[in-house]
Amino acid sequence: MKFAGDLLEGKNADMIAAEADQTVLEALRIMVEKNIGAILVKQDDRIVGIWTEKDYVRNSLQAGFDPRTARIGDYMTTTLHKASYTTPIPKLQEMYLGLYTRYVMIEKEGKFVGLLSIGDVLRANLLAKDREIKDLNAMASWEYYENWGWDPKKKK
Repeated sequence: MKFAGDLLEGKNADMIAAEADQTVLEALRIMVEKNIGAILVKQDDRIVGIWTEKDYVRNSLQAGFDPRTARIGDYMTTTLHKASYTTPIPKLQEMYLGLYTRYVMIEKEGKFVGLLSIGDVLRANLLAKDREIKDLNAMASWEYYENWGWDPKKKK
């Protein structure tokens, strides 16, 4: 069974963060450059929130919102869902579904060490299922079943 830490190690990605006083436009530029859908927000070297593409869509409809002047810290989501480094993948799946979230912070020894998206977990799950199916196919042999002597065209 795989755990959150296994996915982080396989992902080999740094936690990308913007400072709370950076503009939304600056955060968007970082997100585009890094090809990510969410950016962590930090203040005084602590992760204090997250801001996502979905937040941008929601924020852009607010009266007076200007990404060139709006500070990311004023628009971030401060509720950070977290899981332990040793959380099994099925438990992570339950978290995404039960919490209606797309991102979970991974914590190890009281410190955030990574961010996993629902896509990261779904991908890992599909790869595991693919491996399982290939292993089962490799074990199955049809040599004994091909000549059972049953002919559906023959009448009794």
